[in-house]
Amino acid sequence: MKSLSELNHLSEYIAESQNEGGGIPSEKEKILDPWDHIECCMALDVFGEKEKSSLGFQWLIDHQEDDGSWYSEYQANKNISSRKESNFSSYIAIGALHNYESYRDLKFLENLLPTLEKSLEFTLSAQTDFGEFSWAMENGKWLDDALKTGNSSIYMSLKAYKKIFDLLGKNSNQVESSLIALKKVFLNNTSRFDRNWDTKERYSMDWYYPILAGIYDKSEAIKKINSKWDIFIEEEFGCRCVSDRPWITVAETSELIITLNKIDEIKKARDLFKKVSQLKDPKDNIFWMGYVFDDRKYWPIEKPTWTAAAYILAANALNGFTSAGDFFKKL
Repeated sequence: MKSLSELNHLSEYIAESQNEGGGIPSEKEKILDPWDHIECCMALDVFGEKEKSSLGFQWLIDHQEDDGSWYSEYQANKNISSRKESNFSSYIAIGALHNYESYRDLKFLENLLPTLEKSLEFTLSAQTDFGEFSWAMENGKWLDDALKTGNSSIYMSLKAYKKIFDLLGKNSNQVESSLIALKKVFLNNTSRFDRNWDTKERYSMDWYYPILAGIYDKSEAIKKINSKWDIFIEEEFGCRCVSDRPWITVAETSELIITLNKIDEIKKARDLFKKVSQLKDPKDNIFWMGYVFDDRKYWPIEKPTWTAAAYILAANALNGFTSAGDFFKKL
C-alpha cells in the first residue's frame, strides 16, 4: 500500500455512519457499543477528521453515567443494555491518547480529563484483591469472573491513562499500582480468568491480545505467537476468530497484524495484511465482518464500521502514514 488515500472510502464509510449526536454504530442506525465507537474515532483521526472524531468524543461525554461508566449497547443514542463492561469504560483512554498522538492538542486532553478521571474510577472499582478486573457490572454489582482479552484491553488502557496523566502533570501512582497488580495475574495467576465458564482459549483474541497489550517481553511474545500460529492462522485468508471454526474475521486479523508489527514480526504482518485485504465487497470495497472459508461465503452479511476501523489502524501501523502510526508499538 503506497498511500493512505487508497483507504479514503473506508473513512468516508465510518463518517457516513455517524449519527447527529456523534455516535458511530456498527452500521448506520444499528447498535453502537462504546469500545467499537472509540475504535472508529481513532480511525477517523488517522484521516485527520478531527471534527468528526471530536463529535465522537462528545458523544462519550454526553452518555457517560454518573459512576463513570457507559452501558454496553446503545441504539438511537439510548442504552439498550443493563451491563457496563469494564474494558469498554476504560478504552476511552486509548482513544484519547491516540487523538493526542495524531494532533498534539494538549487542550483536547485537558478538556477530556474530567471524563477520563470518572472512567478510571469506575474501571478501578472492578479490580479485585487478586489483581484482575471483573468483566462487567449489572444492577450495581460486579459479575464474578474475568476475561483474559478484556483484562488485556484494560492493561493497555491503564498504560494510556498513565501517559495522559503524566502529560497533564497529574499523579499516576494509583494507575501504576493497578498495572503492576494486573501484570502479576497474567504472569503468575491466570486461573483468575474464566473461573465460572468454559475457557475462552479457543478465541484468537485470548492468544494475541495480551501480546498487543505489552504484557510480555519481546522474546516471550514471539514464543507465544509461534505456539498457536498453526491453530489460528488459515494461510490463504487470515486469522480465525475461533480455533475450531472455519471463520476468518477481518477485525481480529487486523488486530493480529498490529500485534505482529509491535513485536517486529513484520513479514508475518505484511503477509496477513495482503491476505485479509481480499475480504471486501468488490461493489464498494467495504469489508465484510468475516468469511467462512469451507463454504466460500461471507458471513454474517454485515459491514461493521469497527471492522473498517481496525483495518485502517493496521494499515497505519504497518505503513506509518501518520504521526500515530507507531501508537501501539510505543504503548
